[in-house]
Amino acid sequence: MRLVVDLNRCQGYAQCAFLAPDVFAMHGDESLLYNPQAPDDQHDNVVRAAHACPVRAILLDAMNGSLQTQEAGGER
Repeated sequence: MRLVVDLNRCQGYAQCAFLAPDVFAMHGDESLLYNPQAPDDQHDNVVRAAHACPVRAILLDAMNGSLQTQEAGGER
């Protein structure tokens, strides 16, 4: 799974780091570190993290190769 975080949009709420700590980590109070090539076994955690992001800053790789935000209900 490939993912991108829009760091201009990210506000450091850290919901992603709480839900998928093997992929996301906070560095200090506001700086987010993440693995853009999340392991397949973290798929469910990453999807939950994307849904929990209050500002929808996490973009996940879609089946067609484009990146999409995870809106409520999974649709854009």
